[in-house]
Amino acid sequence: MAPPDPSTVRFDGPWIHRDIHANGIRFHTVEVGASAPDAPLVVLLHGFADFWWSWRHQLSALSGEGVRAVAVDLRGYGDSDKPPRGYDGWTLAGDIAGLIRAMGYSEATLVGHADGGLVCWATAVLHSRLVRSIALISSPHPITLRQAVLRDRYQRKAVLPPFVSYQVPWRPERRLTRDSGAEVERVIVERSGPAWPKSPEFDLVMSRMRSAIQIPGTAHCTLEYQRWAFRSQFRPDGRRFMASMDQTLRIPVLHLHGDLDPYVLADTVRRSHRYAPTQELHTITGVGHYAHWEAPERVNTALLGLVSTRRV
Repeated sequence: MAPPDPSTVRFDGPWIHRDIHANGIRFHTVEVGASAPDAPLVVLLHGFADFWWSWRHQLSALSGEGVRAVAVDLRGYGDSDKPPRGYDGWTLAGDIAGLIRAMGYSEATLVGHADGGLVCWATAVLHSRLVRSIALISSPHPITLRQAVLRDRYQRKAVLPPFVSYQVPWRPERRLTRDSGAEVERVIVERSGPAWPKSPEFDLVMSRMRSAIQIPGTAHCTLEYQRWAFRSQFRPDGRRFMASMDQTLRIPVLHLHGDLDPYVLADTVRRSHRYAPTQELHTITGVGHYAHWEAPERVNTALLGLVSTRRV
């Protein structure tokens, strides 16, 4: 069977698919309806082995409140370009800065899950004038995460084994794509709360996630995020990046964390306060690593509160 075409992620629905060129490549973006010219911009950034559809519930909720909400297929994912390089923190932050400018805005709120949250942190530090606030879902500050992996044996046990397993060539790509993407489903079930696999959405979400990882080049690009994050810790470029991230953010920071998340632990999330004294932590009870899927209404309420505060 032929692998799926990138265009297969352009699902029909109450949204508009666009192609936007920024930072030298083409990004596939999705938003709901036409926004008012002065509508505040919210850019939604997905996590590992994911794509724009992760934000379907947030797109509708935010757009219904007068916000221009735009979900992005990150570099290497979905129907965005898949260049062979550019998966380092500086380039990924430049991608989002370029997108904000390409959409005609001088600032935006960024919302990110997991790897997408790390892009939020990097963009907020490296392109501070373009970021008015950030919201994270299970995505601690990169220095905090590194320190937790080194010092907290429980966080190390949760994060380090998959990171290490992804460093070898080609075998992880085959693992992600074989059996029609079954590994993606396994990872999601392992990291979500116990109620999520029983939800009415589960089968549809899994079928689309499993299909998206099989788009040619996607599994490799997905892993390049993880490989740079790990390998750069032992190289000068990683030390320079961490040094550049060692700054205090003064913008509003909202952090949403599922109390059943087995992958990013609560203590690690709380320690991000050192780099973001304004961080407001919302614990979402009964859910795991994918709070925006598992409890979309509660996540949407928190995000709308952040955006509304910034509009006053």
